[in-house]
Amino acid sequence: MNTKLLEKQNEKFYTAKYDRAFKEIFLNEKNEKLLLAVLKESLHTEVMKVIQRNIELNSGNVFIRRKYLDILLETDQGLIGIEINSSVEDYLHPRNLAFQCDNYAHYTLVGQNYTEDVQIIQINLTYGMKDEELVRKYFIQDKTGKKYAQNFQIIEWNMDKLMEFWYDKNEEKIEEYKHLIMLDLSKEELKELAKRDREVEKYMKEIEKVNQDPRFREYMTKEEDQKKIYNTQMFKAFNDGEKENSKAIAKKMLDKGKEISEIMEFTNLSKEEIESLK
Repeated sequence: MNTKLLEKQNEKFYTAKYDRAFKEIFLNEKNEKLLLAVLKESLHTEVMKVIQRNIELNSGNVFIRRKYLDILLETDQGLIGIEINSSVEDYLHPRNLAFQCDNYAHYTLVGQNYTEDVQIIQINLTYGMKDEELVRKYFIQDKTGKKYAQNFQIIEWNMDKLMEFWYDKNEEKIEEYKHLIMLDLSKEELKELAKRDREVEKYMKEIEKVNQDPRFREYMTKEEDQKKIYNTQMFKAFNDGEKENSKAIAKKMLDKGKEISEIMEFTNLSKEEIESLK
């Protein structure tokens, strides 16, 4: 690999916006206080007890692939799933809802009776939302607000909106949401925020440690490379499909006696491409 390219990759600072980095820190038992701080701000309530469920623990291996949700926790507030969404795709909500329904079904079916005593909650920390709302709460309910199930909800945080508080220097909001804001701050920004809060300082040390782990950086480099390859293939497939569709339209226009100049303007095909269809 080119030496300069390798140096550039090593300079990159991976924040907890990347779900792999988030897991490496927040699934580590010694960082439970950090996890509780994030849960408190996400739920607007104190969580006192946390047990990790339905996940494979780190065991120092960044290559382990998690089951189902990024994090699934049994707490005194209920069963809580956490998803880190670094971008918004069309499949995002159906995919996350499928995971949440699976958790709901699993918890309900293994019990001795059907009950709504335990809350089933999913927290989505989502970047790339085109939304003016800071947080949205979703329930299964009718148009009057009557809930079909009392113990099912999804809480989705607009992480870009939170970051606006930081960039706008909104001190009141920064203090209120500092443990969510810290997740996507740079090293320099973390140093500034860490002066105000011990947990932020702890997180800063942990995320720096993760970034210095060569196994983690190797994994992230490979994962990003695979995404770029996939995106390139999808882009090519889309363009190829568009061109084939344009050719089919051009052929129909030729059959109807349309001028080549008109077909060129309508389909964006070249003169040579259109004439080859005659």
